[in-house]
Amino acid sequence: MTDVTVIGGGIGGLSAAQELAERGFDVTVYEANDRFGGKARSMPIADGPEPLHGEHGFRFFPAFYRHVVDTMERIPDGAGTVADNLVETEATLIASTYQPDRIAETGTPDSLRGWLEALRPAFAEDLPADDVRFLLERLAYLLTACEQRREHELDEISWWEFIDAENRSQEFQDRLAFATQSLVALRPEVGSARTIGTIYMQLLFGQLDPTRPTERILNGPTNEVWIDPWIEYLDRLGVEFHPGTPARGLTFDGRRITGVELADGSRANGDEYVLAVPVEVAPEFVTPELARAAPELGRIERLETAWMNGIQFYLAEDVELTRGHQVYADAPWALTSISQRQFWTGYDVDEHGPDEVEGVLSVIASDWETPGIVYGKPAKHCSREQIATEIWEQLKRHLNGPETRLTDELLVDWFLDPALVEVGSRSETHRGDGDAVDGVENRSPLLINTVGALRNRPPADVGVRNLTLAGDYVRTNSDLASMESANEAGRRAANAICRRHGIRDEARIWDLEEPAFLEPFKRQDRIRYRLGLPHPAEVTQSLRTFADRLGGRV
Repeated sequence: MTDVTVIGGGIGGLSAAQELAERGFDVTVYEANDRFGGKARSMPIADGPEPLHGEHGFRFFPAFYRHVVDTMERIPDGAGTVADNLVETEATLIASTYQPDRIAETGTPDSLRGWLEALRPAFAEDLPADDVRFLLERLAYLLTACEQRREHELDEISWWEFIDAENRSQEFQDRLAFATQSLVALRPEVGSARTIGTIYMQLLFGQLDPTRPTERILNGPTNEVWIDPWIEYLDRLGVEFHPGTPARGLTFDGRRITGVELADGSRANGDEYVLAVPVEVAPEFVTPELARAAPELGRIERLETAWMNGIQFYLAEDVELTRGHQVYADAPWALTSISQRQFWTGYDVDEHGPDEVEGVLSVIASDWETPGIVYGKPAKHCSREQIATEIWEQLKRHLNGPETRLTDELLVDWFLDPALVEVGSRSETHRGDGDAVDGVENRSPLLINTVGALRNRPPADVGVRNLTLAGDYVRTNSDLASMESANEAGRRAANAICRRHGIRDEARIWDLEEPAFLEPFKRQDRIRYRLGLPHPAEVTQSLRTFADRLGGRV
C-alpha cells in the first residue's frame, strides 16, 4: 500500500484524497484550520449548542460544473448522496438604484421563445443595437478560435480590450463590468479575454442545455450538507485526518520530496505528496532547489489574487427576494447575494441560535478598491464593523424602492468572513473603535486570471518524482478559480499518482462543452494559426457575414 500525504484539506486536497482512497492508497490529510473545506467551509458563528453557521460566501453550482458534482454524487448522505442537497434556482434579480428591478430567469427554458427571453438580459436589454451586434461578433470570434489562439493570443489581452469597451456606450460598459466582477471578483480591465469570455459563454450554454439545471445552490450550510458527510465518507475509506496541523515546508533531496515539516516541529512522511494549499501559501513551500527542479513551481508566486469575501446578515424575518441570486448592478462594492432560508430545506434555522433569527441574507463583496457610500473609503480600508454597515446600506439603497424590503429593525446580527483581519494600532480587545483601524488584511484571497496568467499556472504533475499539486491555480479545463477547478486539479493530481504506480483506473476529466457545429471553424483557425495568419474576425466582421459563413458550413 502506497502512503500519500496531502497538505491542505480544502476542495482540492479532499478531492485528491477521495480519488486515491477509492483506489486503495493509504491517505493522510493535514489541514491548518480546525475545519475542513477551505474557502468552501462554513463555521459556527458563536460558541454553544447548535449555533447558526457563517461562510466565506455562498456556494454556486452552474451547469458546467461537472467534476465537483460527480464527486458529490459519490458521497453517501442518509439514504442518498450529497448531490441530493443541490437545489435549482429559478431567477436572478438585477437591482439598481436608478432604474426598476429586472428579473433574469435561470430555470432551463423549454421553448425557443423561452431561450430568447432567458438570454435577453445578457445581450439585449437596455443596450444599444450596435453594442449588442458587436458583442455577438466578439463572442463568435472567441467561439471559433482554436485552443492555441485562445491560449497564446486571447489570454494576452484583457476582456475590456477584446470587447472594445472603451469605445462602447456607458450602458455596455456598466453591463459587462458588473456581469464579470460580480461573478469572478475580476475587473474586466485586467481579466484575460480567454478566461472571462469562456466562462461567460459556459454560463449561457448552461442555460440552453435541457439536460442539466442552469444553476444550483446547497440546501443548507456547506459543512452541514456537504463537507461533514464528505469527511465521514473518507474516514470510512481509511483516510486519516489531522485538523489544526499547519505545515511549514517540504524537504527535498534534489530528486524527490522526503518529508513535510509541520509547524509544531514534527515531521510527516509518505511515498507521495500532494500540495493542496492555497495560491498565496504555495510559494512558501517552493525552495530554490525545488524551483530549479520544477520551474513551474517558481512561477506560482507571479500569480495575482483579489478579494471576494462574504458576510451573512441574520434577520428577524425571512426576506425571500427572488428564488435565486441578487446582483446589485451599481453597488460600488460589486455585491451579489442569496436569501438563503427559502433554499435551506436540509437545515432548520429554528433549531439554531440566536432564537430571534428567521432569515439569512448571504452577501459577497467583489470590489474592495472603490470608495463606499457611507464612509467614503474602500472596503479594505474599513474596520470589520464599518464593512458590515457599508454593505447593509448598499443593500438597502438597491432593495428599498417602491417597496421597503430591508429595515434596520430586521437586522439581528451579522457574520463577516474571519479571513478579514483588522490591522492597525488598536488592540483586539477594543473592536468598537473603528476609526483606530487602518483597515483589514485578507488571509484568504482568490486567484484571478489576469492577462497572461496562464503561463504561470503549473500543471498538477510538475515533474518532481513524488510531488503533485491540487489547487484552483493549477491548469485545468475549468480554468476559473472555483470549487470546480480545485476538484479537477485534485483529480489530475490523483491521476498522476495512479500512473506512477501502474493503476489504469483514473478519475474522469471533462472538457468544457461547446456546440459541435463550431468545430469546422476551429479546425480552419487551427490551420491559420499554424501558418501565422490572424483569425478571420481579427478586424471585426459583420454579424451577417459570419451568419452567412455559418449557414454555408452547416
